[in-house]
Amino acid sequence: MSEKRKPGGRQSRRAFIAGATVVAVASVANGADAPTHRQASGVKVGEVTDTTAVVWARLTASATRNTDGTKIVGKGAKEDAPLTDAEVHKLHCACPGAAGRVRVRYGSKPDLTDAKATAWVDVTEKTDFTHQFALTGLPADSVVHYAVDTTDPKQTPHGSLTGSFRTAVKPDAEAEVAFAVVTCQMYADLDHADGFHIYNAIRELAPRFVAFTGDNVYYDNERPRAVTPALARYHWERMYSLPRHAELLRTFATYWEKDDHDTLKDDSWTGQKMGDLTFEEGQRIFRQQVPMGETIYRTFRWGKFLQVWFTDGRDFRSPNSMKDGPEKTIWGKEQKAWLFRTLKESDAAWKVLVTPTPMVGPDRANKGDNHANKSFQTEGDEARAFFKKHVPNNAFTVCGDRHWQYHSVHPESGLNEFSIGGASDAHAGGTPGENKDYHKFHRVKGGFLSVTARAKSIVFRHHDVNGKVVYAYEAKSV
Repeated sequence: MSEKRKPGGRQSRRAFIAGATVVAVASVANGADAPTHRQASGVKVGEVTDTTAVVWARLTASATRNTDGTKIVGKGAKEDAPLTDAEVHKLHCACPGAAGRVRVRYGSKPDLTDAKATAWVDVTEKTDFTHQFALTGLPADSVVHYAVDTTDPKQTPHGSLTGSFRTAVKPDAEAEVAFAVVTCQMYADLDHADGFHIYNAIRELAPRFVAFTGDNVYYDNERPRAVTPALARYHWERMYSLPRHAELLRTFATYWEKDDHDTLKDDSWTGQKMGDLTFEEGQRIFRQQVPMGETIYRTFRWGKFLQVWFTDGRDFRSPNSMKDGPEKTIWGKEQKAWLFRTLKESDAAWKVLVTPTPMVGPDRANKGDNHANKSFQTEGDEARAFFKKHVPNNAFTVCGDRHWQYHSVHPESGLNEFSIGGASDAHAGGTPGENKDYHKFHRVKGGFLSVTARAKSIVFRHHDVNGKVVYAYEAKSV
């Protein structure tokens, strides 16, 4: 089934893209070649292991995003005129859902002549017309081709949307693994009408997977402010129906985290609300919009050389306003115990913790929602001391949330942290400035991060929005 990598785990970009880019049925959006599928929101593939994956699908009323309708784009927390759900569905770039059935066919051949098929599943407004298919029994380190089929409620078929992804290597495989990490995507700061430049750059890089650390959309400080569940879902519709975004997501494995702006509002926690949108509804919407397993904090093994951890910083946190002390937490007791236990148990050559918010920083003094500042200093000190004692030479943190790129080393614990930076140059800013006591690299521009793990070394690379490497750091095994 697989197209095996060359020795060392590499595969040429051209070979990968040729294998991964299965043309979507009727992918041209005009004339006689107009799409026949009904999946304007695209497809997302996540939670990939060496034998399993989750395929996210959504049935929509149209094959493409709405190119008409009222366009509301802009920064700031301005309250727009109240909108009914029906009015939201008619906004520019909306992708209203539709009832019907969905299934996935998947196999090793691009034409899917060897495909297995899931059962048909009814989708309704209750789940925003989405469903997540858990695929099992997949071959390790292989290209899996798939098609998402849909029908209307009367079982009249639509066209299919196709794609592919690569499964993880086996835990005992000696394979080089590269991945990319993205954060902080504000629609008002797009640098191209078809989507962020970084999406094309990441496709060219052809990593094994892409991780999204949160602030995937901004409910609260860009228009239209998501004061209703329908408006919150609209933010996801317009962001991931962009052509560049949809193309990347249907052809690469992904992992997803959420942060404050794609849960409710800046620095938010449970019990809060914004208009008619509650924090709890924001939690549910996030789980509807991305491929996700049972647990929102999890770890994945990619061969002998790499293990990655994804934590959640919103579901279990104490209020930011709570006085700091041993009981104040971002992770919660269960998640923290799991994190420390699994980090100690892992025999991976390199361990990378991907977090929605910083652990090292330094951050702005007025920020009160992460481990890098005084608001959660007790738990931050505990975590950094753990890293120093138990995984001192082969564990690193990668963080989202901050709109500037940096490589920091904590002066006391020696913990290395890499901040990804915003998704575009227009979204960069907010830094308290370069701090020579921490920073090995500091850049106030947009881009993404890539990480390459090998037997004897791991390399972290900061890229600009077009993919050019602007900084690289290599750690070697001791």
